[in-house]
Amino acid sequence: MTIPGIRATRSTPSKPSRTRKAVAATAAASLAAVVIAVDSLPATAFGAGPAALHGTVTGAGKPLPSAQVTLFAGSREGTRELGHATTDATGSFTITYAPPTDGVLYVEAASAKASRLRLRSVVGVGAGGGVTQRSETTVTVNELTTVATTYSLAQFSDQHGIAGPSPGLQNAAATSFHLADPATGKPGKVVTNKDNGTTNETLATLGTLANLLSLCASPGAPHCDDVLRLATPPGGTTPQHTVQAVLNLVHNPTLAPAGLHALAHTANVFTPALDAPPTAWILALHYTETGLYSPGRIAFDAKGNAWASNNWQPGTRQPSPYVTVLDPAGHPTLGSPISGGGMKAGAWGIAIDHDGSAWVPSYGGDAISKYSATGTPLSPSTGWKNGNPNHPQGVAVDQKGNVWIANFYGLKGAPGQGNVIVYPHGDRSKAITITGGGLDHPFAVQIDGYGRAWVTNARLNGAKHLETRLPELAAAFGESGSVTVIGPDFKPTAFSPITGNSINFPLALAIDAENNAWVPDFLSNSITELRPDGTIAAAHKLPLPVGPWSVAIDGSDRVWVAGFGTPSVWLLCGENTTACPHGASTGTLLSPSQGFRNAAIQHLTAVQIDQSGNVWLANNWSKLLPPTGGVGLVELIGLATPVCTPLTPLPTRPSPATTNACPAQTATEPPTNSGTNPRTASSTGTYTVQPGDTLNSIATAHGKPWQALYERNKPTIGHDPNMILPGQTLTLG
Repeated sequence: MTIPGIRATRSTPSKPSRTRKAVAATAAASLAAVVIAVDSLPATAFGAGPAALHGTVTGAGKPLPSAQVTLFAGSREGTRELGHATTDATGSFTITYAPPTDGVLYVEAASAKASRLRLRSVVGVGAGGGVTQRSETTVTVNELTTVATTYSLAQFSDQHGIAGPSPGLQNAAATSFHLADPATGKPGKVVTNKDNGTTNETLATLGTLANLLSLCASPGAPHCDDVLRLATPPGGTTPQHTVQAVLNLVHNPTLAPAGLHALAHTANVFTPALDAPPTAWILALHYTETGLYSPGRIAFDAKGNAWASNNWQPGTRQPSPYVTVLDPAGHPTLGSPISGGGMKAGAWGIAIDHDGSAWVPSYGGDAISKYSATGTPLSPSTGWKNGNPNHPQGVAVDQKGNVWIANFYGLKGAPGQGNVIVYPHGDRSKAITITGGGLDHPFAVQIDGYGRAWVTNARLNGAKHLETRLPELAAAFGESGSVTVIGPDFKPTAFSPITGNSINFPLALAIDAENNAWVPDFLSNSITELRPDGTIAAAHKLPLPVGPWSVAIDGSDRVWVAGFGTPSVWLLCGENTTACPHGASTGTLLSPSQGFRNAAIQHLTAVQIDQSGNVWLANNWSKLLPPTGGVGLVELIGLATPVCTPLTPLPTRPSPATTNACPAQTATEPPTNSGTNPRTASSTGTYTVQPGDTLNSIATAHGKPWQALYERNKPTIGHDPNMILPGQTLTLG
């Protein structure tokens, strides 16, 4: 029997969602693999009609006659078929259909003779996303477009097709055009531009993966069985077709790099291709725009736009006057780069508030800058000085809209200097200054589900290290760093400061859905997991001298670590071990020992997850000696479980079960240092579901079998006990 363990709003149930409609059985049975060329999706296809879709299907570079082609629409409601056709002797087809108003359009085709080859392509992006609507007039789908579609939409794909909530679904579909041009079936404009192309491995990885699929394009292909076998995760089921094989590689990027690379070398359909096996099957895109230089941190707004602070001006160490905003597809938006508002050297800190406005500390200006959701500076030319910010760094917004600022102090002052500034409900005129609790040159601040602020203390020696970032300064660290926890009453908790051998030079921490804090330590090369009551759960040592700077938690509670000392990204299994491979436990390394690497990745200070499941990285430095600023942001396509943005503040997975995929979070009662569960209440009465709850955890806390609790509340929960939602009121007795 399966115990309901899907956390509220965070994970996808193992069985179909209540809101997802199954794809027609006949279509699912017939789809296998092909390449499609489509040439009549007018710009008005979404919401207009009727429309006609013309195309050509090919596999391994050859037309596929008698292929079954189906056009699908994917949205929050599920996947539905819009039309189907059979290709003629030249691989051509026509489908007439009534266009939807939103979501995405994609085609899927199968050859009756090569039943294990299945290919896809996105052909339209509709309303509801953070990107411009787009529908192609000429589209070609082949193995290359299949890889592009599968990676970009990996977090929205299952046995029923492609579907999911906005804006993540549409934003993900738009990214597929960067990898493959559906008009030509060739690599897209972004993956071939000057920032990517021959400068990193992504284009060659794309070609290698496409060559793997081409091995299944003919009946009885001798190597197709080997491809599917090697694309099977440990303890998993062998994929039946090529789309599932690629999807397995996105979710398990360390699968058989040497074996699959050797197989791909037996095909020569797509070039360029990798000369040597990769360490992992990842696709990374590098975005560089005017003023996007030495970025410190990234924050995503509700549409999926990426906001980034910038330390320096390009090619110099002069303070940058710019804040960068890229749309979900990596294009500058909202007038980016944005100047004004008192910006002078954006710090490691940026956060989006409940109104969609961005708060960015001005490190060089000793001020706080604020920008509207449309990019207009709201703070004066000197920034806001309320609370006396002194080299401010981290910033966060809590459930009530309070803005928390880590007042770092830089090299000024003595040990023990620094404080936390709070603008209640964003009102700087009512600034509160918090001291005590071990605050010592505080660097980062994050909010937990109880409305408490977790603050890392880098201390004065840490400030010196941050100013110069010279490795030899590590020997000067004699005292330990710490973490301070401040309650919603703006007072440090009794168990602050939190210290330990693995908390020496802590930097950018993150909070998971169970209110555990994950703290990277630059010097001990470890990630320390702290329980909600401040006790140390474990210190997870990284395999290389990484110099971990920043941590992000995805919608499955997995832990992503950005390396400054070693330019790479590591992935650890979090508390939700059901989201990790069979046999993994909390802290198990899920990435290669050297991390996920790509030539686009430089020395990193930030890692963040968007609503499409992409992992975004901030290239802060390109060289350590002499100190040289990093260039641009890097996007790892489709690797993470999506997270609601902006963080509100716990990481939760967008849910298709409600119109609002990301409901607002409210703070609950904090736990005590004894570890008392704040959710424990009377076994009678009612209980309101909180983010991170599961039906089983609620039942256990109240001494009841989950089956009895489910039966009593079935009218509220629905037919699936895994699909409880925050805000639902359950009857206990």
